[in-house]
Amino acid sequence: MLVRNEDRFVERAIRNVAGVCERIYVLDHMSTDRTWEILQGVARDLDHVELRRSPRTSDSHKPLERYTGTPTWALGVDGDELFDPAALERLLDALRAGEHADVFRLKGHVLNCEDLDRDRGTASGYMSPPSRPVTKLFNLGAVESWSGSYQRLHSGEPVFRPSYDWDSLRYLSEVTEWDDDPLRCLHVCFLPRSSKDEDGAPRKNVNETGEYDRSLLGALKRRLKGPYVPPDVAALHKAGKVWKRDWYARGERVTVDATPFLGDGG
Repeated sequence: MLVRNEDRFVERAIRNVAGVCERIYVLDHMSTDRTWEILQGVARDLDHVELRRSPRTSDSHKPLERYTGTPTWALGVDGDELFDPAALERLLDALRAGEHADVFRLKGHVLNCEDLDRDRGTASGYMSPPSRPVTKLFNLGAVESWSGSYQRLHSGEPVFRPSYDWDSLRYLSEVTEWDDDPLRCLHVCFLPRSSKDEDGAPRKNVNETGEYDRSLLGALKRRLKGPYVPPDVAALHKAGKVWKRDWYARGERVTVDATPFLGDGG
């Protein structure tokens, strides 16, 4: 996990995956709300959660490098991504049985959530597909090494084993419906994620702001050179498009049962 100012949903995001992960690495990108305090409380309760704070998002990838070339699956989770824990248990059984070992990446259904009604237990938003999927589940046994990533499980310099490459990808959303997808995710990207988000506008991600390095040196580099923006994001900006609205709000708005994602008490 790589998080910054996520105090509304981050604890639920962690607890929803805690049952299927042998180790959870969380890097806090210098949050200024209650995120760090919440993370410390979760780590006291769950002994397989390892915390670190850093001004550099690239540090979030480094704990994963030791697992390359091993039969390990790495799930990237953001502070606004709530997975279905019961569904993940089914997926874990499948991975342990060797299913999907022939691909590098798995992606599932995502509901990009515009409205979350806790009283009714419903969520409304835009489904992926046709919106852009955000799920990040990687087979680290497909690579000999993987370094140089500007944030965990993004780009970088993976050295692939024979028969694998970046396009070794399987969409579980193509062979399942939302209710049956073991990798389904409630992505609350259009909701306030922090107690500091007061205006209700969708939060800009680090790949929009370019603030990958919040150290003094990083601030100086941005002042001299401007922020680094990945090519896919730069293409959207050049076309005059808005990241979340254009990528995450495609198709018809739908409503789903949100209770599997909210835990005991919602």
